[in-house]
Amino acid sequence: MTYRIKVPPRTLPVGEEQLVSGLEHWLIGLRSYRWSLGIGFVLILLMGMGLWGLFWYEEQNASKAQELEREATLRLFTRPSNDPQKTATNLKEAIALYKQVLDEYPRTPTAPLVQFSIGNAFLQSNDVDSAIDAYKRFTSAYGSNTSLLGLVYQKLGYAYLVKGDPDQAANAYSSILNMPGALNRDYALFELARLEENRSKPDEAVKHYQELLKGYPNSPLTSEAAVRVKVIEAKKNPEPAPAAASAPSKPSKP
Repeated sequence: MTYRIKVPPRTLPVGEEQLVSGLEHWLIGLRSYRWSLGIGFVLILLMGMGLWGLFWYEEQNASKAQELEREATLRLFTRPSNDPQKTATNLKEAIALYKQVLDEYPRTPTAPLVQFSIGNAFLQSNDVDSAIDAYKRFTSAYGSNTSLLGLVYQKLGYAYLVKGDPDQAANAYSSILNMPGALNRDYALFELARLEENRSKPDEAVKHYQELLKGYPNSPLTSEAAVRVKVIEAKKNPEPAPAAASAPSKPSKP
């Protein structure tokens, strides 16, 4: 009598069965969503190309704006002093180039500098109202540019002084004092002190001069501020004039 050795059927471990089953389901799902996945890949590719195109476009605009700004600044600072007609022509051409940058490339990194520069150009051409308008446009459009904002308010104050409006000039200089980290606060204090001095307010003038002397001892304006304080104090407390010496009496005639 023969005996057969029973060999148990070969079965996969439970974990391996689940792995094969899951892989098959994934492949089936991949085949069923192949069109959706393809469309998604194409959309991602198009978005990437669009972002690259936008970046390239902005770089081109920034480069063109810089070229125009350099050309305008070159014409602004190469005006011959012995040729008034050529000087006026260069100034007009510089303003026109600055306007072109602001009109065509207002969102480039060069635009804030151009907005400041065109105000300076208007001021040099004695167009004070246009200069004031340009500086105010800077404060509204590029007020977050703190590196230039203090200088803009400084120029705005000067423009108002040229126009004969000391109150607005004082407001412009005060705006510098309200800016944390402004690099020209010493200048603003000095100009405010001079304004108060010219408006016959010596106490306010001395207050600003002293704040300049205490807060900014290394400023190039401190020596003149110290002199102005002494002059104001001397006017407030004049020293009495020395008494005139009495003339010697003449001897009486015998």
